[in-house]
Amino acid sequence: MLFQPPPGVEVNLEPDPKAEKPTTLRQRMEQHRRSPQCASCHRLMDPIGFSLENFDQVGTWREQEAGQPIDSTGQLADGTQVKGIDDLRKAVLTRSDAFMSIAARKLLTYGLGRPLSYQDMPTVRIIVRRAAADRNRFSSLILGVIESAPFQMRIKKPETATVRASR
Repeated sequence: MLFQPPPGVEVNLEPDPKAEKPTTLRQRMEQHRRSPQCASCHRLMDPIGFSLENFDQVGTWREQEAGQPIDSTGQLADGTQVKGIDDLRKAVLTRSDAFMSIAARKLLTYGLGRPLSYQDMPTVRIIVRRAAADRNRFSSLILGVIESAPFQMRIKKPETATVRASR
């Protein structure tokens, strides 16, 4: 699932072609944060991204972007200051229950190929409890999803049956 800006939010960051173009990701995100419509989401997302900014698109470590030193600092929504991946890791580990629940929901959504509903939440809690018993290993989340009743009982799409019936 790709995240899209809300309707009516301007995504063109350079309306004036003569304006100086931002050179770093942080500078481009600052433009979004100036807009009240964008700031509410970017205030939550940007610090996480900034803490990972030393990694390029393919995961290679870098110290500079566009000839400027990378600033990997930020402040999470709860006020926690982060500088780089180590601080982000520590922040996530202090909220491992929330992280595991969100990860389980996202993986189950992907595995089922549909949005979750309130009826799926007991399954999510079972997956999280099983993973916790196995030291919150990622493999436990994956196994929990594929061994869950909703995943095991998926049905093929109705159009498959319709095609066979019309022959």
